[in-house]
Amino acid sequence: MMILTQGDIRKALPMDEVVEAMKQAYAALSAGQAEVPLRSRLPIFPHEGVTLIMPAFLRSNGQEALTIKVVSVYPHNVKRNIPIIHAAVLVLEADSGRPIALLEGGALTAIRTGAGAGAATDLLARPESHVAAIFGAGVQGRTQLEAICTIRPIQTVWVYDPIPEKVSRFIKEMSGGDIITDDLRAADTPAQAVVEADIICTATTSSNPVFADEYLKPGVHINGVGSYTPDMQEIPTETVARALVVVDSRSASLSEAGDLIQPIRKGIIDESHIHAEIGELVLGTKRGRTSPEQITFFKSVGVAVQDALAANLALKNAQEMGLGQRISW
Repeated sequence: MMILTQGDIRKALPMDEVVEAMKQAYAALSAGQAEVPLRSRLPIFPHEGVTLIMPAFLRSNGQEALTIKVVSVYPHNVKRNIPIIHAAVLVLEADSGRPIALLEGGALTAIRTGAGAGAATDLLARPESHVAAIFGAGVQGRTQLEAICTIRPIQTVWVYDPIPEKVSRFIKEMSGGDIITDDLRAADTPAQAVVEADIICTATTSSNPVFADEYLKPGVHINGVGSYTPDMQEIPTETVARALVVVDSRSASLSEAGDLIQPIRKGIIDESHIHAEIGELVLGTKRGRTSPEQITFFKSVGVAVQDALAANLALKNAQEMGLGQRISW
């Protein structure tokens, strides 16, 4: 069995390749070429955490992928200065069911989540987008930034988090490099972050909208990846109601995405307000943005097909790069 550590995963999953893999994953899901049960949730009430079990099997472009991910989300881990998300991905041989690899899932989840938003940004954001806003200066915020800078020529980035020290650390670690601008700025308020933003990424566990609808500029594209329960809501209801809404999975979003469930419960929108799955845009069966002034919103709760193709890509690249450790099983 192959073991890939966090460091191995980061080397084996370059963002541009993962973005393309996520497009394939989304397309397979929307084309009915994947078996993806709704993830099982195990609440850990004493610690206000949750452990999720996410299996997936898919066929895409001649390849098969079979994986099971176990991911735990503990929001209070931030107080202990450890990651909110811990995960492991078990890769099985599709034609035999034989376990063949175990991958560190925290890095894989962060990269594939960022790449999913990168795919949506490529399909929905205006080509001339130059200014971005990141809400949440954690691990997910970092891969969101990397993804959108891979896809669009971002020149200025505003970063907002209620903990200023996290913002300072984020800016120090992420500024410059091959694709990320060195013009990263700490936003004092959510309004300052979004008022000029062409692309907004929210990667928080907030139960209340992280910015106000009134400050959005026309034509902004929003990636909402943080909220994953019906009680969480990062995006204002008013924004959702006037945006072109695209999701990773209709069934999963209607079951888990508070950004959509709460406006539906209030009678402000209904299920038909979801314009498309992102896979339908990849396949060309649905159109995306129709005008420069249109606000677009990609809501992702994360789907296991992303893990499956990201894991396949990581294994392929790791073997070519000589990464990982083999153990007897």
